[in-house]
Amino acid sequence: MASHMATNWFSSKDKREARHRAMLSSQAEFLVDELGKLKGSVVKIGQVMALYGEHFLPEEVTEALHTLEDQTTWLEWPSIERVLKAELGADRLAELDVDPDPIGAASLGQVHRARRRSDGLELVLKVQYPGVDEAVDSDLNAVAHLLKIARLVSFGPEFNDWLEEVRDMMHREVDYRLEARTTEKFRQMLLDDPRFVVPRVLDEYCTAHVIASTYEPGHSVSSVAVRELALDRRSELGRAALELFFRELFIWGEIQTDPNFGNYRIRIAGEEGANSETDQIVLLDFGAVQAYSASFLDPVIQMIRSSYEGDLPGVVDGGIRLRFMSQDWPEDVLDTFGKVCMSVLEPLSRDCSNWPDEAVNDRGQYRWKQSDLPSRVARQAARSAISRYFKVPPKEFVFLNRKLIGVYTFIAVLNAEFNGEDLLREYLYGDPGTPDASSTNQMTKP
Repeated sequence: MASHMATNWFSSKDKREARHRAMLSSQAEFLVDELGKLKGSVVKIGQVMALYGEHFLPEEVTEALHTLEDQTTWLEWPSIERVLKAELGADRLAELDVDPDPIGAASLGQVHRARRRSDGLELVLKVQYPGVDEAVDSDLNAVAHLLKIARLVSFGPEFNDWLEEVRDMMHREVDYRLEARTTEKFRQMLLDDPRFVVPRVLDEYCTAHVIASTYEPGHSVSSVAVRELALDRRSELGRAALELFFRELFIWGEIQTDPNFGNYRIRIAGEEGANSETDQIVLLDFGAVQAYSASFLDPVIQMIRSSYEGDLPGVVDGGIRLRFMSQDWPEDVLDTFGKVCMSVLEPLSRDCSNWPDEAVNDRGQYRWKQSDLPSRVARQAARSAISRYFKVPPKEFVFLNRKLIGVYTFIAVLNAEFNGEDLLREYLYGDPGTPDASSTNQMTKP
């Protein structure tokens, strides 16, 4: 850093900026290289910062942190077996035949398939790495310190608030008893909806560091088997994902905030293991479920309703209530920001006349993948004058925004084509309207 500052002292503005960006990239690569040598919550914290840190960290840093997502490795079976014996006891563990090869690994733990000897029940064991839960606070403080000494972030009240939110989230993710209760809660809430599958928790094999649940087969969202489904079936799966988000937001006030595609599987009707005539979404991993207060959700829902109704002042007022817009901003800046927010509801709007041509199929339905909506909204925001006024959004909004992008991306990967207006109207006003025979509300573009 000292060398960088000395070299830059007599440089032109352009050269100083270029050298500064190069220095940030170098420091970020160093940070990621060091984090990548570790396991546990350090890596998870780096991954979380990559997902949610765009409001606080330079672009060079988030780009480097994203590479941590590919650096997860698993522990060898003897280490995992020791954890299982310590947690379950030798007698209880002897009831199971556990596959020593994991079917999944993450930064905080890994998952193994097992079979209960007494009845052949197939289950999965999610096993937390030793000592992870005890190291969350020290690891988070260490990462924050690394960011500080590397001059990769400007510390302030907003960043500190966000850091504490990450701390709370990390503690929730290593609280396996909480995750087990949350999993069962969501299973009960979705029990009567044939479109969703939530694993059943097996309490007798659960501890503070192990979660046992039924094994639920399915394909990855991006698999060839899913891609080859008929359009109407893929669209129904997309509608189900969108409606689940609406339930979380409008009814339950609890949202699974981790949009990682590894948390979802698609079970295709008619295949072995499928017990429904409907294609289903298997929901996995409830460690990142976040409960939101009415004081936060009310202005969020106000912004959504106002956007749907074309009420720009209502959108702006909701942004001010959420504290990431300010009443003393120039009116044109407030309006510009409000319009950016309204554009997010494009696939849910009543009027499709402003949709890009590539976003509409020959039946007037929204083509989620071809619309490229997230990228267009990001470019629209970047081109506007908002950046000079934009405040760090409340930490709750950052996580909720990430969830919404995740839902939209999930639907786009399914290559679904449907209009979500009737679904949104149902949850806003209790009026679902009259969708067509394929449950895709059609509109005609002038």
